[in-house]
Amino acid sequence: MRITRLAATFGAMALVLAGAACGGSSDKAGGSGSGGGASGIVGKAAGGKLTFGVKADQPGLGLQTGSTYTGFDIEISKIIAKGLGVPESGITWKTTVSANREAYIQQGQVDVVVATYTINDARKQKVNFAGPYYVAGQDLLVPVNSTITGPESLTGKKVCSVSGSTPAKRIQTDHKDAQLQQFDSYSKCVTALAGGQVDAVTTDDIILAGYASQPQYAGKFKVVGKPFSTEPYGIGVKKDDTAGCNKINDILKAAATDGSYKKAWEDTLGKSGKPAPELDTSKLTNCS
Repeated sequence: MRITRLAATFGAMALVLAGAACGGSSDKAGGSGSGGGASGIVGKAAGGKLTFGVKADQPGLGLQTGSTYTGFDIEISKIIAKGLGVPESGITWKTTVSANREAYIQQGQVDVVVATYTINDARKQKVNFAGPYYVAGQDLLVPVNSTITGPESLTGKKVCSVSGSTPAKRIQTDHKDAQLQQFDSYSKCVTALAGGQVDAVTTDDIILAGYASQPQYAGKFKVVGKPFSTEPYGIGVKKDDTAGCNKINDILKAAATDGSYKKAWEDTLGKSGKPAPELDTSKLTNCS
């Protein structure tokens, strides 16, 4: 009898411990992590709020004026938020620069990054990418009377780009005869160009076109028009948020057919006269 009672006691204890373990697992699954199921951005969006990391100094793409953000990336962010069930009033905008985008995603300071964010293998080791929603090309912004005609004429020239950006790294590796000057924002590079401290600014063609079209620079700068890279813009989320990444790709597919992608372009970059590109959904990433 004693043996039977001991066995019953231990059996009851085992059930209690098992129940506690299950309860702990359930709590974790419902937390703010970014794994599968509803624990990534899909789960957070259910609460009606998301934080988007965006650029603040790129005319036509991501530009902050007071507390307001405008541009193509901002409109894409709104499309994503709406597709996840988050109203515009539930969006928090957080300014990111090229060097801190991965860190902000990993640390949870932002939920999603839409910030002229080129998809590449090094970044895919740290974050997950949906998209691309646009494919740009690296180019050069120079004074209208410049003799620079392309990357082959950068020897000895002072070229400005942003720390941690793909364009800066390409100058370092592929055009070592150029003198690279790095700042934390392209607006500082453009100011340096206007002041004659540098000979050229390099980043994606559409970003440069946005700067060149600003009223204060009208007639002063030109985009060389000789792209020397392919820059697929992706939408960054946490590395293990496969469900969130796939959901964003589904939202982009819908935007390509329902007119919202075209409208986002026409309301922003389309004002430059450049027609809306086709969003090729066959090239969307395989989220992993």
